Amino acid sequence: QVQLVESGGGSVRSGGSLRLSCAASGYTGSHLYMAWFRQAPGKEREGVAAIDTDGLTPYADSVKGRFTISQDNAKNTLYLQMNSLKPEDTAMYYCAASALLKQWWLPLHSHNYDYWGQGIQVTVSS
Repeated sequence: QVQLVESGGGSVRSGGSLRLSCAASGYTGSHLYMAWFRQAPGKEREGVAAIDTDGLTPYADSVKGRFTISQDNAKNTLYLQMNSLKPEDTAMYYCAASALLKQWWLPLHSHNYDYWGQGIQVTVSS
């Protein structure tokens, strides 16, 4: 069973930066596909960024050029560097992982991921 624990959330002013971390444990396989999702109140969960085993990093259009996903395999940790934050980035952010993407061509779809963190709040004020 994979455990995912997010950290690094908080409140910032518009234009500020935050870095989210997701520590993964309990996985004994060779690799994990990992991603960040977010969900704002009253909205559906949306994929923000993903990273696959080849290092490919698809992003949602709304965060391209502002967010960067990365991982430290030695520390089993996933990161999301968020710059130029906007009030519309306010949401609960979730780390997700899976040993296999059921639909590899849809890396930002939540149904592809089997393991989820508990979520962490990011609030951006204007």
